[in-house]
Amino acid sequence: MELLFLGTGSGVPSKGRNVSAIALQLLEERGATWLFDCGEATQHQILHTSVRPRRIERIFITHLHGDHIFGLPGLLGSRSFQGGETPLFVYGPAGIRSFVETALTVSGTRLKYELHIEEFTEGVVFEDEQFIVTAKLLDHGLPSYGFRIVEKDLPGTLLVDELRALGVKPGPIYQQIKRGELVTLDNGTVIDGRKFVAPPKKGRVVVMMGDTRYCEASVELAKQADVLVHEATFSAEEAHLAHDYYHSTTLQAAEVAKRAEVKQLILTHISSRYQGEMCERLVEEAKTIFPNVALAFDFSSFPIIRKGNDE
Repeated sequence: MELLFLGTGSGVPSKGRNVSAIALQLLEERGATWLFDCGEATQHQILHTSVRPRRIERIFITHLHGDHIFGLPGLLGSRSFQGGETPLFVYGPAGIRSFVETALTVSGTRLKYELHIEEFTEGVVFEDEQFIVTAKLLDHGLPSYGFRIVEKDLPGTLLVDELRALGVKPGPIYQQIKRGELVTLDNGTVIDGRKFVAPPKKGRVVVMMGDTRYCEASVELAKQADVLVHEATFSAEEAHLAHDYYHSTTLQAAEVAKRAEVKQLILTHISSRYQGEMCERLVEEAKTIFPNVALAFDFSSFPIIRKGNDE
């Protein structure tokens, strides 16, 4: 599991930062990529990375401002032109279906794969045997949501050495034991399978915030996440601008991270007014409140390590 930032700027593209798009690489987990927002020229950014459009399985849109969606029709078309044939799911607030279908229809774009568009409100957006994604409404000029991506706990490993010490040889019986069943051995001994399985591996939690002012919903959504990705459009001294334009400052993002007790905070959606050493100052501001802070740049990548696991 890895976060790859394709665009980290706010509003309009600049020489140093493209507009919003983040890839969550789940190659080992499910051989797929999930995309969060798809600003203008996202497909151009992808060309500089290892992301393969045909492997993009799901796209989650936080809100419908142009710097978060204008790259979507082009990416959908290119995925088809480049041989993508597997179904693609797009999740977004009310209006995303009309935007995508109109763009594809007017441009005469025909996709070679199934496109499923689902409009959501708060609550569970997606769930399968591996992950559950929930959305929560934030505080922005348009309805803007944050996503909590929870990897479900993985079953514990079978304690093979202990079984061998009892003379239990590999075979179908191992599956029974791993399921936690009571198993009778050839010598009549009954063993409890639950005692020969290690504790489950805790799943990882990633939280992606859409554009937002500082609000309680952000804290609730981010509770004890492994990684929180939060916008920091403005520095602390420009809190009045952040409020007026429905955005957050570095300090506000750090306060969310602190109150939510997350493990790591990654700042993104940075105004183009902050360049060079000024970016370092943004990080230092946030660290006055929360220690584990990183500032994302275009093409920054962050592995998300499972606690107690070397993966």
